[in-house]
Amino acid sequence: MHIEDNVSLKPYNTFGIEVTADRFLRVTDMAILQEALNSFSPKDFFLLSGGSNVLFTSPFSGLVLYLDVKGRTIISESENAVSVRAMCGENWHDLVLWSIDMGFGGIENLALIPGKAGTAPVQNIGAYGVELKDVLLGLEAVEISTGKIRYFSNAECNFGYRDSIFKQAEKGNYVIWSIDLALSKTSHQIKTEYGDIQRELKQEGITRAEPYDVARAVIHIRQSKLPDPKKIGNSGSFFKNPIIPLTQFQHLKNTYPDLPGYPQTEEQIKVPAGWLIEKLGYKGCRRGDAGVHEKQALVLVNYGKATGMEILELAREIQEGVRTCFGILIEPEVNIR
Repeated sequence: MHIEDNVSLKPYNTFGIEVTADRFLRVTDMAILQEALNSFSPKDFFLLSGGSNVLFTSPFSGLVLYLDVKGRTIISESENAVSVRAMCGENWHDLVLWSIDMGFGGIENLALIPGKAGTAPVQNIGAYGVELKDVLLGLEAVEISTGKIRYFSNAECNFGYRDSIFKQAEKGNYVIWSIDLALSKTSHQIKTEYGDIQRELKQEGITRAEPYDVARAVIHIRQSKLPDPKKIGNSGSFFKNPIIPLTQFQHLKNTYPDLPGYPQTEEQIKVPAGWLIEKLGYKGCRRGDAGVHEKQALVLVNYGKATGMEILELAREIQEGVRTCFGILIEPEVNIR
C-alpha cells in the first residue's frame, strides 16, 4: 500500500471544498482494498469515489480510501439483450456514452449524472422517468468487517426513491465493487414521458427516438439547467423531492394552485423541492461564496471559496424556510461529512 499524507480533497469532491485528509490511499485493485481493510478499523477510514454526493464540512483525520477501480465488460448477451459489468471507479456518464456507442439501451435517460458506477446504487440514481433499479441485475460488494465478497441481487438492494439498503440497514458495512446492468440491444424501451425531453425531440424533428436521441436530449437539458462542477462547485440536486400525503397536497393547492405534484401511490404525491425553494425566493441567492444556482433552485453551489459549513448553513436555512412555510421537511440527497 502506498499511503499519502496530508492530501487535499479539493480535486476529489465536486463541490470543490478545500479540506485535507490526514492519509489518502488510492484503491486500484482488490488486493489493495483487502490489505487496507485488514490494516485499519472502519472507524478510521472514509470511502470516497466520485465525490459528487458528499459535502465536506471539516478536515478528515483518518484514512480516505479513494476507489479508482476501472473496467467495463460484457458478461453475457443474446440477440436482443446484453449484461454489462462496470467496476466501481468507472465514471457514470462515460459508461452511459459507451453503452450508447455500443448500441445498448436502458440508461440513456441517466446521462450526465455526476459520480461513479459504484455509488450509483447507493442512492438509486434516477432522472427523467428512469432509475438505476430498472436496469440493475445485481452488484458485487465487499463486507468491510470481514473482507468477504457478497453478491446482492436487485431485490436484496431494497431500492426506494433515492434510497437503498446501503443507505439504511447496511449503511457503512460494504464497499460496492462492481455493478451488473441488463441493457437492450433491440426493441429499446424508450422513455420520453417528460415534457422537457419531448420538447427537445420535437425541436430536432425526431418522431421515433433511439437511445442516442434521448441521451443527447437529456445532456442538452441538463447542461442548460445545471452548472458544470468544473466551473462552479456543486453536487447536482442537493435535496430530495419530498413525498407528502395526498391530503396535505390538496390543502397546499388551495393556497398555491400552481404547486406541481406527481402521484406515487393513491395516498402519496411527490412535489418538486426546487419549486418550494424557488417559491421562497432562494433561487439565485448568495451568502458569500455559498449560493443557490440562478437557473435551478435545487442546486447549491460553491462560487469559489465557500467552506462546507457555509454551504451547510445555507442548506439548513432553506430547510427551515420550507418547513415553516409549507410544513414540509426536505432532506439532503448529499452526504454531509
